[in-house]
Amino acid sequence: MIRKSAGDCAAYRIKASDTNYFVLLADPAGDGVAFITVIEIFEPGGATPPNAHAAAYEQFVVLAGTGVARCDGREARLSRGDILIVPPGTEHVVENSGPGKLYCLTTMIPNEGFAELIRGGIPVEIDAADRLVLTERLGVSP
Repeated sequence: MIRKSAGDCAAYRIKASDTNYFVLLADPAGDGVAFITVIEIFEPGGATPPNAHAAAYEQFVVLAGTGVARCDGREARLSRGDILIVPPGTEHVVENSGPGKLYCLTTMIPNEGFAELIRGGIPVEIDAADRLVLTERLGVSP
């Protein structure tokens, strides 16, 4: 069994110029699991770069904010409570379309190197607003 508090997990930005960052909840290096789960936080106007995964499924659960997903030429609006599942081989982008931050609980199975990419990034501190969403949406004590 593994037990953690989301508000105490490490956070990283992959590159300094990125407009999203990740609170690392579970990954192979830290927890010995074959998947990765993060809270992905998108700054206003922020987006993932276009990407696809050879063998991994990626799931986004919107915890707060609004966004737009573009997958292989299709577009879907995202808001709190929505779930987006991206199959392997599907080029996709998730973009924050709202005025505030967009928060997604993101899981990729199998990990396919995503955890290593994140852990190799730049450590960041989550702010009070991030901590509130993590504790409020995930039901943990502040």
